[in-house]
Amino acid sequence: MASMSATTSSDPLSTRFAELRDRGRRALVVYLTAGFPDPARSLELLRGVAGAGADVIEVGVPFSDPMADGPIIQRSSQVALEHGIGMRETLALVRDAALEVPVVLFSYLNPILAGGPAVLATAREAGVSGVLVTDLPVGVDPEREAWLGSSGLAFVRLVAPTTPVERMREIGRHGSGFVYLISRLGVTGVRDDVAADLPETVARLRSATTLPICVGFGVSSAAHATAIGRLADGVVVGSAMVQAASQGVQKAIDLTGELRLALDRA
Repeated sequence: MASMSATTSSDPLSTRFAELRDRGRRALVVYLTAGFPDPARSLELLRGVAGAGADVIEVGVPFSDPMADGPIIQRSSQVALEHGIGMRETLALVRDAALEVPVVLFSYLNPILAGGPAVLATAREAGVSGVLVTDLPVGVDPEREAWLGSSGLAFVRLVAPTTPVERMREIGRHGSGFVYLISRLGVTGVRDDVAADLPETVARLRSATTLPICVGFGVSSAAHATAIGRLADGVVVGSAMVQAASQGVQKAIDLTGELRLALDRA
């Protein structure tokens, strides 16, 4: 299988992580479900969290069967679908937001395939910088991986805490932008603590790739952000952010600001 890591240092994700590294800062990666709580507030949320300190925004494409997600994101996806938000509407939302921070399209494979052969080019034109496909492990479908990897978008790959080092190396070779390290097994959701074995997992992944490492799944508080920021290059906050958004746009913006301050203390 051909390497997927052809993205140059001039792409927005690589540039953002290089800037953060030069400033000694950690990346705050915020996940939001497109169209949740509704299309108008979703647009307000994207702009609001970017202004409050998010360095990268993952925009989740609503999907009817989000198997890797817990109840909070599952519900947000269902609400967005009820508002008629699919791939086309998600990309229109990104385009209308006109964000100055990199956007990663966070999707299951089916919505991407349903978008047609030109969907990745359309995503680039809308302002998307990277793509993360939750259900496409390295080596499972080389043809589709090659299509995604040659799209001009950074191809962000997932690593599980149980992944062997050699497999981590393979994932790192076939990804770009950053590596999303799942902090614990299971589905997404709010957790009370940071996985005890996370330092060892991050160390193993560092030995396997030079890509920035961002840790997600269960990051839900300023304390989590500070602890993880001392280990990794960034944190990914999803369920806690979506939960805050369900209580109001300002709640999510305030949480973003709290997490930004916590990371800056790491």
